[in-house]
Amino acid sequence: MRMRHPDGSTVHLAYCANVHAAEDLDSLLDSLRRYAGPVRERLGVPRLGVGLWLAAPVAEALGHDPSAIDRLRATLARHGVEVVTLNGFPYRAFTAEVVKRRVYLPDWTEPARAAYTATLARILAALLPDDVTEGSISTLPLGWRSRWDRAAGEQARRALAATAEQLAALEGASGRRIRVGLEPEPGCVVETTAQAVRALEGLDTSRLGVCLDACHLAVQFEDAALAVACLAAADVGVVKLQVAVALRAAKAEHAALREFVEPRYLHQTRERADGAVLGVDDLPEALDGGLPGDGEWRVHFHLPVHAGGANSTQAELRATLEAVAAGPAPVTHHLEVETYTWGVLPVGSRPVDDAGLVAGLAAELAWTRDELVALGLQEMQR
Repeated sequence: MRMRHPDGSTVHLAYCANVHAAEDLDSLLDSLRRYAGPVRERLGVPRLGVGLWLAAPVAEALGHDPSAIDRLRATLARHGVEVVTLNGFPYRAFTAEVVKRRVYLPDWTEPARAAYTATLARILAALLPDDVTEGSISTLPLGWRSRWDRAAGEQARRALAATAEQLAALEGASGRRIRVGLEPEPGCVVETTAQAVRALEGLDTSRLGVCLDACHLAVQFEDAALAVACLAAADVGVVKLQVAVALRAAKAEHAALREFVEPRYLHQTRERADGAVLGVDDLPEALDGGLPGDGEWRVHFHLPVHAGGANSTQAELRATLEAVAAGPAPVTHHLEVETYTWGVLPVGSRPVDDAGLVAGLAAELAWTRDELVALGLQEMQR
């Protein structure tokens, strides 16, 4: 979906395809047929934006076979789908039975991470619509914090610097500008916007920036307007905004969070006390007494953005959309609804079939579109 900002520029709105299991090219193409095409039809829009997630084997196949790229482009066109952004955070097996901390591997100290990101950049340059010259890729915020030391940080910086050089060379060869954004996440080396600024200091911030995730901002109790101002002051660009909400619970409702405990993903949990943000790495730790339990908990569990309710940080998401899209110019032109947890929601809330997931994804996009319209943007009809 494309939106026109009052300044005349185009804002791209997509949903993130990491919700679909696609570990090979055929599965990826099938997911476009089963989900992306029907979502577009349900919304009644001429074209649908999809933020593709390309598992490492899929990226490898596309990166070394021009005919595979042609197959993907043809499938996108057939279903009225366009791609301006990729989710380069998970490397592979993101819908496995147990993911947890595996999602942070390989990290930016490992050559495989830089190689994967470079391959994604080449693929994205080939997939961009003819009238779009800039693409975005989100990536993990260096790595998980444990065992991260100064040597690891220096190694990661060298890898990021080399990646920026590759992106510059790609732009020179293709005319397509691809930017990569670190995505701050609770528990990682880079948890907050301020830490992202420090991590990128001295690097090429014309090609390396930040992917803001509204769920992660809320979990860390970050104010979206202040986060955006922090990045602007440091001349660090917002490569992409991930439109997402977190799970929240007041003190009296902590016990009710047990229905959200599940084995696949890590659900970092935070509580603010005396001005500090306290945290544990997974929801069961909080429920077992790992946090004081005297105030509101915020949990890294992406809920459907349109659902709202007292257990959602939807109000914080609205504030984030306003901080990003309501100014004289958009802070970023790439917005991606990222709710990958549809399959692990409490029983009764999760879709039971393809049609249910299609309806849910369409509802999220429609809600986000309506919020952007309320901020002064207009939906483009072609």
